[in-house]
Amino acid sequence: MPHTELSHGTLHYRESGTGAPVVFLHGYLMGAGLWDPVARLLDGEFRCLVPELPFGAHLAPMQPDADLTAAGLGQLVADFLGALDLRDVTLVGNDSGAAIAQVVAARHPGRLAGLVLATGDAFDNFPPKPFRPLIAAARTGTLTAMIAMLKTRPARSLPTAYGWLTHGDLPHDLIDEWVRAYFADKGVRRDLRRLTASLGDDDFMNQIATELAAFTKPALLAWAADDKFFPVEHARRLAAILPSAQLEVIPDSRTWVMLDQPERTAELIAALARRATTRQVA
Repeated sequence: MPHTELSHGTLHYRESGTGAPVVFLHGYLMGAGLWDPVARLLDGEFRCLVPELPFGAHLAPMQPDADLTAAGLGQLVADFLGALDLRDVTLVGNDSGAAIAQVVAARHPGRLAGLVLATGDAFDNFPPKPFRPLIAAARTGTLTAMIAMLKTRPARSLPTAYGWLTHGDLPHDLIDEWVRAYFADKGVRRDLRRLTASLGDDDFMNQIATELAAFTKPALLAWAADDKFFPVEHARRLAAILPSAQLEVIPDSRTWVMLDQPERTAELIAALARRATTRQVA
């Protein structure tokens, strides 16, 4: 897997296709492979890149002093775009990755042509309340014990694990990879502990939402109709803040829209990317 060296550390990423760049961000204790069904549909027209964010399933630990707050991860993504000299990027975020995409759009928009928030954290819902016990676990040193439960399929199918993220069967092969990556390296475990302990700053994400009013480039809220954690009302609020936004609700889908409705998700992303890059050329 290709990688690039950033001030945060070594960042691995997946890449396929050629054309205008589309960069995908995944969520907490997930990896880049989650976006494969959509990337495969788009890489005939676009250059698709998916960084392995330091959300606990990454392949190499970050520097011990790396800023793993939401603000710091926004900087990491901005640095990634700069390191690869990506321009006119359509940035796509899902789950926790949607929060980081908002940070990039609000504070590091220079390389972006457009923004797609494909269901995820916003406002005071980062993380959603059912997952906030993870913050206490990180601060008290019990996070690894909680994640160890995900080695078993019954535990990972619980609503407070991965169970409510899709209408379909869980992608157990992917989840096995993510859990193995977490336990393979103590530096990766340290990263997730530090990152998780920093979560829960509702004021920060509310401020980021306010700052999105300055992001005038095309934006799309591609939101799951049946999501259990990320209400469509948040998508409506974001669409009202972003000056050039449209809202599309994806039927028969939960958080993992790329698994539940890959064709529709790819279609919406492609339409936004075409509009955004045409606007840049004009």
